Amino acid sequence: MAKVFVSTFPFCRTSKVALDILVSNGHEVMVNPLGRKMKPIEVSESARDFDALIAGTEDLTDLVTNSKSIKLISRVGVGLDSVPLGLCKEKGIAVAYTPDAVSPAVSELAVCLIVDAMRKVTYADREIRKGEWTRPYGERIGGATVGILGFGRIGKRVASHLLGYLPKEILVCDLIEMKDSIRLLSDVASNLYQVNRDLGKNWDATTIKQVDLDSLLKMSDAITIHVPLTAQTKNLLNYKKMSLMKSSAVLINTARGGIVNENDLYKVLQENLISAAAMDVFEEEPYKGPLSTLENVILTQHMGSCSNDCREDMEREASENVVGFFNGGRWERVV
Repeated sequence: MAKVFVSTFPFCRTSKVALDILVSNGHEVMVNPLGRKMKPIEVSESARDFDALIAGTEDLTDLVTNSKSIKLISRVGVGLDSVPLGLCKEKGIAVAYTPDAVSPAVSELAVCLIVDAMRKVTYADREIRKGEWTRPYGERIGGATVGILGFGRIGKRVASHLLGYLPKEILVCDLIEMKDSIRLLSDVASNLYQVNRDLGKNWDATTIKQVDLDSLLKMSDAITIHVPLTAQTKNLLNYKKMSLMKSSAVLINTARGGIVNENDLYKVLQENLISAAAMDVFEEEPYKGPLSTLENVILTQHMGSCSNDCREDMEREASENVVGFFNGGRWERVV
């Protein structure tokens, strides 16, 4: 059977199911021994003689370039910006991923960060730790306009979660026409409106519509990002674009580092051109940059997928993809 290297960190922290799947199907497994995210050269040196790699978000270009053994890369997650797909195709390396397992955890974290940034929850926590007590005012999602940049699996889930907060409007920005998905969510919004009418609440139903990027930036009170990192989305939100946002708006990124230009975001926040930001992802991780010096930014550790259940599902599916590939079963492949 296959020799499998696991570079992603953490792996099997709360459940050994994923590892048991590999071993019980006869595969030899070595797990990242460093206890942290591996650097590209470390992945290349460690995994180049293996048949398969179970990967996190490490840049795999060096490994794919130099390995003569790798036959399969199985991503724990959905993003593929770290995988050189063209080079994999040239070398006949198959690529698998876990597109559905991550969505519940990331979408919930995105909504939590919207609430945190708008209501200044983390800011208040910092004040108390410094002996201060100003009881900062914030904004509610209810009655606000929320912009969703990218309306795939995660973006749609975020919209469905937001409906319960009764925002005034949800704006969708995506390259693909989203008329059918918007119609389904609008039906849910209408039902929620009727429930509130029955309870004696006189709130209007949330409206949902698709707009272009500049309109999303100008009109939204909160913007949450759910697009992949590609050549087209690299530095998509730079100083010029973020300057279009309302001064009271908040920006949330749980997608990929590099979509938001971090140096430009620092300037925008420092100049109070927007109210706050929350960043779960960074160009280089662990993050040690200047955003950590600002009070109006929330920084988390690329933990969108890190709920116990979703992480276990992602790891299990990544292992099942390895078994499916080498043992002739089902596997979720990238086309």
